[in-house]
Formats: sequence, structure tokens, C-alpha cells
Amino acid sequence: MASLSTTKHAAATALRSFTGHRLACVAPTSFASLQQHRGQASASYTSPFEKRDTTNTPGWGKYASKKPELSNRMFQYFLAGTFGGLAAVGAKSTVQDFLVNMSASADVLAQAKVEIDLTQIPEGKNIIVKWRGKPVFIRHRTEDEIKDAEGVKIESLRDPQKDEDRVKKPEWLVMLGVCTHLGCVPIGEAGDFGGWFCPCHGSHYDVSGRIRKGPAPLNLEIPAYDFPEDGLVVIG
Repeated sequence: MASLSTTKHAAATALRSFTGHRLACVAPTSFASLQQHRGQASASYTSPFEKRDTTNTPGWGKYASKKPELSNRMFQYFLAGTFGGLAAVGAKSTVQDFLVNMSASADVLAQAKVEIDLTQIPEGKNIIVKWRGKPVFIRHRTEDEIKDAEGVKIESLRDPQKDEDRVKKPEWLVMLGVCTHLGCVPIGEAGDFGGWFCPCHGSHYDVSGRIRKGPAPLNLEIPAYDFPEDGLVVIG
């Protein structure tokens, strides 16, 4: 047993001595190679964070105009004015075409106004004409009817309105023939006040078209009209 232990101890000692000798021989060589490799890598590597001059700008001198500044400015103003004029002409044409397309056609304009020959209406009579799909009453009033209409006390009316405010010429009364209650068409020369009477619900209007009795809340409406010449009225 003693000899076996001695043999193992001697073998271990020899192994440690051999290993140390190998490391002593290899280590210096490996370290030198590593240092050399690092030196080569450092020589070929370029850091992206190294300082560079970023204030250098290209020179544009060769592109600069050799003409005086005033001449260049005049040319710029000319171009700006030219393109501005072309833009204005294009915008005007576009707007004009749009308005032409949106304007009323000839048949619509023909219905917008109606001309009536008043010489065909005798005194004390009235006619009914159609304007924009609605009936229009035109009455040639007598002197007595004018006096009766002007003599009414405004305070007694449901919808106070003077006769002179409803006519442009005292002898001619022009108004829409639509009852202000429910839109019926009143009957002329009828009712308790000698004007118009709506048989649907019993509304009475006087010779000025003002509501005097019944459920209608307002006077008969006066449309836009004019007398361009004697004996002619234009409605609309």
C-alpha cells in the first residue's frame, strides 16, 4: 500500500510539472498574437462618432444671375402678374359657367312674371289670373268702394292695415286669391262686406282684401307688382 501511494504521488507531481511547463511556453505566444490582432482591427475600424465638419455648404455662385437685382425683380413681378391674371380669367370663366347652369330656364322665367291688360277690365269687376300656380285677384274698384275701404277704422281690424298701404293705385286692387285660413279660394263680390267670401269656413274679406269676419287670421296677401305704363300691370 505504501509503495502504491508513493507511485500516485510521483505521477501527480510529474503531471503538474509538465502542465506548468506547457502553459509557460504557450501563454506568451498567444498573448502576443492577440495584441497583434487587436492592433490590426483598430487600424481598419472607423468610428461613426468621430468629429466631422458639417458646416461646409456647396457654392451656388456659378448659378447666380449676372444681371442687376432690379432686372431680376422686374422679371419676377412680370411672371407673378401673368400667372395671377391667368388664374383670375380661369376663375371668372368657371364661376360664370356655374351661374349660367344654375340660372332659371326660359320657361321658368316666363312663368315668373305675368302681364295683364287692364283696359279689358270694366269698373266694378274683377278677374282671376294664374301666377306661379296661384290665383291672383285683380279688381277695378269704383269710387264708392274706394271710399268704403279708406273709411274703415284700423283699430277694428284683426290684421290692421290701411287701404293705401295695400294698393299702388286706388282704383286697382291686386292680391293673391288664397284664403289665409286653410288656403281655399274665396268667391268674389260676396260676403257681408262686399268683397270676398270663403265658403269653406266662412271667412269674410272687404273690398280691400282685409279679413273682417271668420277664422282667417290675416288679410289676403299682396304680391309684388308694378304698373310699367297706363293700362298694364306686371305681376312678379
